[in-house]
Amino acid sequence: MSHPPTADSGLDAIDIISPEKFAREGYPHAEWTRLRQEAPVYWYERDHCEPFWAITKHADIIDIGKRPQDFIIAPRLAIFPLTVPPNDDRSHHLLTMDPPEHGKYRRIVSKRFTPRTTQRWAPRIREFTEQTLDSLAGERSFDFVAECSAPITIAVIAEMLGLPQEDWRLLFRWTNEIIAPDEPEFQRGRTAEDTLQEATDELFEYFAKLAEERRRNPKDDIVSVVVQGEVDGSPVPVFEVLSYFQLLVVAGNETTRNAMTGGLLAFIEHPEEWQKLRADPALVDAAVEEVVRWTTPVIQFSRTATRDVEIRGQKIREGESVGLFYASGNRDEDVFEDPFAFRIDREQNDHIGFGRGTHVCLGAHLARLELRTMFTQLRERVTELAVAGDFERVHSSFVGGIKRVPIHWTLAPSAT
Repeated sequence: MSHPPTADSGLDAIDIISPEKFAREGYPHAEWTRLRQEAPVYWYERDHCEPFWAITKHADIIDIGKRPQDFIIAPRLAIFPLTVPPNDDRSHHLLTMDPPEHGKYRRIVSKRFTPRTTQRWAPRIREFTEQTLDSLAGERSFDFVAECSAPITIAVIAEMLGLPQEDWRLLFRWTNEIIAPDEPEFQRGRTAEDTLQEATDELFEYFAKLAEERRRNPKDDIVSVVVQGEVDGSPVPVFEVLSYFQLLVVAGNETTRNAMTGGLLAFIEHPEEWQKLRADPALVDAAVEEVVRWTTPVIQFSRTATRDVEIRGQKIREGESVGLFYASGNRDEDVFEDPFAFRIDREQNDHIGFGRGTHVCLGAHLARLELRTMFTQLRERVTELAVAGDFERVHSSFVGGIKRVPIHWTLAPSAT
């Protein structure tokens, strides 16, 4: 049986927000485990962030996510350190909207992400995956993020949006800078605020031009769907149109890329599970769910109480924020048998890697399809697999970003 790491400091010394800690040590599972056991609803007040209630139990995270009347998104999308500027008026998209507005905007593109519609992309995703892997066939060492997981996930969302291939590389940079502006490598000498603002401005400027072109000449892509969308019988305002594209670009590749990368790392670190997958193709779907549970690419979101609410005996007052730590909920001992074991044949896997309630992930079916396609290909074609150096995490306590993973593998050519 696997066990969580241990924490030996007091609760007042626990750090579950500093980006530097996440980059250096990974997810603070020892701290989350202690909070689940000793203070599952914990008032977290530190100098480096605005105070909030840390919610670390699976059941409480689901409960709050299903109560949009009691816990709203505004004004705090997630728990960020003070070095990251608040969202304020920088964008206005699904993740920053509360009902009923959220449902009206979600419906604009929701039909493009149903299981049936998503499945139509299966041949194209398989083609992207095969082409990328074919370029890496044979025995070689390389960075899995730069040469495999990022190109595939960016290609999928970029083609769905209708972007020309020569512009796809822009998505990778914008995504990194928007999702992790505290990362020194992405800042390139700028402040976190300037990094975030400049990336947002560039993305908005790019999509403003593309949106105008699609209004004149619509195509069968998501950009055309959004610019032709209506809310309450009126066209979607320009700011909301551009914010929509920001969300689709960032969420459409960042989370799947990190799940794909983290999943490969999990298989390398647990070779017995890799051998299980190689031996039994029927395990692919269960493996995808375990990868999402294990990696939980979105670490946390925030909600703000609209009235005084009591959870586990703690009174959360109107206006106070809660931090929903999905990555902690996905290691909850009351829900998962042996939660610190990576097991791809779990029969009970009620993970919250895609969230729950009103804001459940719009692209969950697409993410599952991309992950399923990748691991199906890898189990069939990889005969040797190992890390080839230290991997690097992004400075972020919001998303589990992995910048680089040097690996060595032997990969057979595709059957086609």
